[in-house]
Amino acid sequence: MGLKSNLHNFKEKNKDKKWIPAFNAIHTFLYLPNETTHNGTHIKAADDLKRTMNTVIMAMVPCLLFGMFNAGYQHHLALGDIQAVAGSFFSAEFWTLDNFLVGFWKIIPLVIVSYGVGLGIEFIFAIVKGHEVEEGYLVTGMLVPLIVPVDIPLWMLAVAVVFGVVIGKEVFGGTGMNILNPALTIRAFLFFAYPTWMSGDKVWVHGADPRVQDLAAGAQPDAISGETILGSLAQGNEFMLGGSEVSFMDMFLGFIPGSVGETSTLLILLGGLFLIFSKIGSWRIMLSSVIGAIVMGLIFNQVAASGWITESSNFYGLMSAPFWEHLIIGGFAFGTVFMATDPVTASQTTKGKWIYGFLVGFISIMIRVFNPAYPEGVMLAILLMNVFAPTIDHYVVQGNVKKRMKRVKVKTA
Repeated sequence: MGLKSNLHNFKEKNKDKKWIPAFNAIHTFLYLPNETTHNGTHIKAADDLKRTMNTVIMAMVPCLLFGMFNAGYQHHLALGDIQAVAGSFFSAEFWTLDNFLVGFWKIIPLVIVSYGVGLGIEFIFAIVKGHEVEEGYLVTGMLVPLIVPVDIPLWMLAVAVVFGVVIGKEVFGGTGMNILNPALTIRAFLFFAYPTWMSGDKVWVHGADPRVQDLAAGAQPDAISGETILGSLAQGNEFMLGGSEVSFMDMFLGFIPGSVGETSTLLILLGGLFLIFSKIGSWRIMLSSVIGAIVMGLIFNQVAASGWITESSNFYGLMSAPFWEHLIIGGFAFGTVFMATDPVTASQTTKGKWIYGFLVGFISIMIRVFNPAYPEGVMLAILLMNVFAPTIDHYVVQGNVKKRMKRVKVKTA
């Protein structure tokens, strides 16, 4: 109690200092703010921006922890240290401390760089512009390490975070004013600026890329494959993991290569239910995205079955994949749950959310199939719909206005 009182007195004595927004951010993080409203009518609720951000982070923590285990498991599997096991959370070969430690020491630096650089920029802008530090980056800082390859160089990540926070958010006015999802802006910058580190068959498994120097002794990196299921299907090949065919449970539970946090559809689904239950994530956007993906997948399945596309075509592999498989491989599930539902960049109207989500899912699968060089379309689909979300809401609102005007004319006639 004494410490809290002293900190508050220190805050009051230095409230005119330029650096006080940085102190206020730390003080608010440790203690509840002392400022409360007294006049006027207000809605009393327990939630605020910080509580909302923390809830989303809690929904992603299981994906982060599983990603650490899976990073180590895929590393040892690629090196031949262990054999592929059936998809089960009770597998002794998966839940080993060694697997976790390999993933921990690779992923924690990504988290540190993401938060350190991103929050540092937030503090700088708050001090220069003289406003309180915004808390919107709390979620972005956790999203970024989960949507990148495990071996992405830290300096590249730092440069991308600078770009994403400054260009993707601060130039628009900060949290709540950005038109693009900041985490996806960061990933898009990485993909287009450093494409060889964000695609291919060597970047998704730690130790598979010969550019990474900390390989196990005696390993032959050129012989190690880190290819994802999407990459394999895009080339028309059958995906094999550790010499064994991958089952539905392997894909659903997440025992496959991929970005750090996107592989386990089960944990992503549980996180989505948690966000829906806490009324933070929009179930309309999630459900409509799934419907859109299924519709596009079924259309492609019919085209592949009709014989219009030959098996030698670049499109055939992903086009003939079962429609449901698109839902559990790649970053579709993660993007749908944690990024398409961003309340700032998504549609705000009820009907607009259905349209927005459907188009996200529909376009995601379309990009996957028609762009074999980049068989992961959810990032581009969400960014595209972020741009069109205001337009969708505009026409939904105008449609409602026209309906009401017709009712007024009928009543006055």
